[in-house]
Amino acid sequence: MADGRITDMRLVRTTPPRPVDVTAVFPELAPLARPAMRLHPRHGSPSVRDSSIGGPLLWPAREPWPHCEDAHLHVDSGFRQSPTEVRLERLLHSRRRPAGRPPVFTPEEEALRERNTVWLAERFDAGPPLPAECPVPLLPVVQLFLCDVPLLKPPGRADLLQILWCPYEHKPTFNPSTALFWRSSAEVGDILAAPPEPYEADRSGYVPEPCVLAPEAITEYLSSLDLSPEAQLILNNWKRWQTADIDSSYAEYPREFYDIHLGNAPGWKVGGWPPWGRTDPNPQYCAACQAQMAPLLTIASQEWDGDQRPSWAPQEDQAAAVGSHYAGQDPAQPTGVEVGSADNMQIYVCPASPEHPHTDLIQ
Repeated sequence: MADGRITDMRLVRTTPPRPVDVTAVFPELAPLARPAMRLHPRHGSPSVRDSSIGGPLLWPAREPWPHCEDAHLHVDSGFRQSPTEVRLERLLHSRRRPAGRPPVFTPEEEALRERNTVWLAERFDAGPPLPAECPVPLLPVVQLFLCDVPLLKPPGRADLLQILWCPYEHKPTFNPSTALFWRSSAEVGDILAAPPEPYEADRSGYVPEPCVLAPEAITEYLSSLDLSPEAQLILNNWKRWQTADIDSSYAEYPREFYDIHLGNAPGWKVGGWPPWGRTDPNPQYCAACQAQMAPLLTIASQEWDGDQRPSWAPQEDQAAAVGSHYAGQDPAQPTGVEVGSADNMQIYVCPASPEHPHTDLIQ
């Protein structure tokens, strides 16, 4: 390990047992259990052959890199940070140094800073890019191999999922627009060595930090907001909870205990149930066949909430599961990603055909 970055892909993270067996107290919820895989991203140096967040992609050299040609909000600023600047700033922020001392860079980081400074100067002299003149190269968000995340259901012979996004907000949703690709890793051939990067990012939270993954299979239950009114009344019945010896501080709002500790898991995950809270449940329907779409990936601003849901912090991180919740701070936000107001972005796919257009929703 160097500079806090994990280079060994044999990373393990384990979700602690839930404080209550949901089905023992509420057997009515047993049929609603769903499999999910928590990805547990942690700072690292993934290669193109690794499942990763914010890492390099196994991208064919013969295939054009995807660009966004949509109109972007505030694209004419010229003063936002490049992805390289964002990552260097995070790196410096993570280092402790005596007050008043200048930052110290390694020779490799210094060379990267110099290249970035020259590149930015050249771009600035040429004038800020305009939406019609400069399609924006997309940034890698996540790469998942089927061998690491068997919960994926790729089409045909595909065994690899790649998701990228444009690091600008787009009307009318104000989301970073996403692009999804399924491919067969065996058919990639020559790999694109130097993918293009955006001139700048609208927000630093749209620049994922390179992270290795420790996928973990779990069983999870839906948010109480997804339950019928009758089932919500059952969750609010304190007498049912008393059989599980729950802390009496939840007696007035027992449903809150369920949502904090027993419902769907926080953090980056594949499958499972969608997280709600910012919005009420909002089913998504396939534009091609009108089937109700299924959650594929949760892109999370936080791995867990240190104030409300620290019980979801992996056993290996329990000692460090307190502290700052600003983007880029370990361990709750290793990816540096922050969508919306510290919300989640849900990627949905059509269960009838993963090749149908996907959709995304911040919630």
